[in-house]
Amino acid sequence: MQLRAEQLSSHLAKGIRSLYTVWGDEPLLAQEALDALRAAACAAGCTERQVHQVSGARFDWSSLLGEARAMSLFSERQLIEIRIPSGKPGTEGSAALQTYCERVARDADAMITLVALPRLDRSQQGSAWFGALDRAGVTIRIDTIERLALPRWIGERLARNGQRVEDGAAGQQTLAFFADRIEGNLLAAHQEVEKLALLYPSGELSFEQVEAAVLNVARYDVFKLGEAVLAGQAARALRMLDGLQAEGVAPVLVHWAMAEDIRALQRVDDALRAGQPLPMALRAARVWGPRERLFERVAVRYSRDALAALVEAASVCDGVVKGLSHRDWPADPWRALGKLLLLEVSAADRLRGAGRLALMS
Repeated sequence: MQLRAEQLSSHLAKGIRSLYTVWGDEPLLAQEALDALRAAACAAGCTERQVHQVSGARFDWSSLLGEARAMSLFSERQLIEIRIPSGKPGTEGSAALQTYCERVARDADAMITLVALPRLDRSQQGSAWFGALDRAGVTIRIDTIERLALPRWIGERLARNGQRVEDGAAGQQTLAFFADRIEGNLLAAHQEVEKLALLYPSGELSFEQVEAAVLNVARYDVFKLGEAVLAGQAARALRMLDGLQAEGVAPVLVHWAMAEDIRALQRVDDALRAGQPLPMALRAARVWGPRERLFERVAVRYSRDALAALVEAASVCDGVVKGLSHRDWPADPWRALGKLLLLEVSAADRLRGAGRLALMS
């Protein structure tokens, strides 16, 4: 059985099951889900808790299986936590987890098990051990809160503390400001919401109050930058670029991510011209997840000349970030990246208004 994180509360209101697997790459939401499960386990009669941290190949899986076998000998119900930070239990661990799942079903009254995992790739999700966990219990996937959903998430968190922003456009502006300051750093967002609860009483918060209290704690990554560029979000993309520079990210890495998107667009275009359907072309270009939706919107609308011009611009920018000079480009690597960014965003903007684009130099 699979659940979204926001469904967990209503699920637990109907009773707790014997096995839960929590996986994803958002630490705050994963921790909250695990805390809710621990509280429900305690309410269900679990008076003892055992934690098994799987670190490397030295973990003794036989001891875990031995404890599970002995659980029925105890009168008290126990909470067992299995943490696998790497998401890779190995060959021995895979077999042990599958055996463990069989015993969980038999000893449901003796123990409740929580398995904590990081974000898993496709091969890990398709593995025998993860399939066994999914079949034997409840799987809770923890997804990152995307930028567009952040204002609503912040509003819901404020409401938990009895606070809210103004109605209408003014309130949306306040939430957008808040989201800009904490994007990519949900733990800090939670702290800022709690700080507002300490600073101000329940009720309506003004923009000035939020502005005065909320720090700029946003954290960005190069892949989110690429998504913003493909979406044509110039202001957000430039803010992210400044944030990456301030965090000390190497400009070569930023350029690589941007250039990869441009090359992927060209590969998709070549595949489409060769007669491949768009889904197949995207898979061949290794375009998945949120980027897939963005590519679907713009990839089919570029002209060959437009893509050639973008590839050339990325090549020139590559030289600049590695120390070469070009008369038409700024010498500073970050300013050069800003120019490449704006060329991509400009192309995206023109696409939305005019179909196929011929990018002008």
